[in-house]
This record gives sequence, structure tokens and C-alpha cells, in this order.
Amino acid sequence: MNNWIKKMWKDNKSLLVFLSLMLVFRSAVADWNEVPTGSMKPTIIEGDRIFINKMAYDIRIPFTHVSLMKMSDPQRNDIIIFDSVVSDKRLVKRVIGLPGDVISMKDNRVSINGKQLSYQHAAVNGSVIDIHENLSGNTHTVRTNSAGSQLSNFPEVKVPEGHYLVLGDNRDNSADSRVIGFVPREEIIGRSSSVVMSLDYENYYIPRSDRFFQTL
Repeated sequence: MNNWIKKMWKDNKSLLVFLSLMLVFRSAVADWNEVPTGSMKPTIIEGDRIFINKMAYDIRIPFTHVSLMKMSDPQRNDIIIFDSVVSDKRLVKRVIGLPGDVISMKDNRVSINGKQLSYQHAAVNGSVIDIHENLSGNTHTVRTNSAGSQLSNFPEVKVPEGHYLVLGDNRDNSADSRVIGFVPREEIIGRSSSVVMSLDYENYYIPRSDRFFQTL
């Protein structure tokens, strides 16, 4: 057995080293993440593969959440990827509330520290309404339902230290902080700012070339 292992190592050393380095790179430096749900529509859609900068906030020990060095903290409007203990899933959401912020929502309109964000209608398609939301000077589009939902409103809550309030852009169809609570800083693994590639799940997984390398 030992001779067989030695032979395998000798014959495949370069490949094994390459694979090991690639796994370390994807764990600690950069990776991509498949998005299987529509909770971030219309910004991110089902079938998108988004780029993850895993060094945006921390330099971590590979294959762990242990931070060796903090690079920065998440900022309002960042699209973050985090391993949610509560939901037992890797999730993608937008940062709305920072530690110490007081956040509320009424009829899908967010208020931060007593001031409502600026909104403008973008498009209406039946019961689906797309709205431009201005968050810290950055405008993105959120999706709502004309009838609203149980997620459309919540009273003022204060974001605790070391935590963040996150929302999906598909406001009436997203299991975000309104469902799973505040996101601990240590669960956040990276930030995304672009789509790498996209496959159309409803059309034989044909690539959506218009979404390749699209900025979020």
C-alpha cells in the first residue's frame, strides 16, 4: 500500500499540488457562488454565478471562519455572502443596517435612523412592481408585490454591535433579517460586485451571455 501511495504521489504530484492550491484559493481568496433562488431579483436572478471576494473583509485561515486579519467591515449597500447558522444555508443579501442603526420598514419603504430612503417607481408588470431605492447615495432596484406581504412592514429595531441587518432585493419574497434575524459579523465570508456567468434554468441551461461579467 505504501509503495502504491508513493507511486501515485510521484506520478501525480504536480496535479495534486495544483488542486490543493486551488482549493485553498477558493476557500480563502476568491470563489464564485451559484444563486438558486430569486430572493435578490431583479439584481441577481436564478442561475447567476456571482464572484465572491473572500478577502474583502478578512484574511481567514483556509476552510474556516477564523479571521487572521480584519481588512474592513461591511458597508451599507454591500452585497454580502454569509454562512447562516440559523437557516443552515449560504445566503446572498444586501446590507441595509450597520451596528447601532435603527431600522424600520413600512409598506416596503425602509427608514434608517428615522429617515426614510428615497424611492422612485421603475416598472410595473401585473402585480410585480420594481422600484428604485437610493441607499447611501447608491441606487438599485428592488422588487415588491402590489398587495404586499407579511414581510412588508416591521417596527423600529436597533442593530446590535457585531451584527448587520440584511434584506433581499425581492422584498416580499426573501428570507432575510426579517426571518433569520441579524447577521453576525463572523458569518460573513465575502462581498460580491459582479456576475461571472449565468445559465437559464428554464431554457435547457443555455448561457445568458448578456449577464456575463455584469456589475451588480
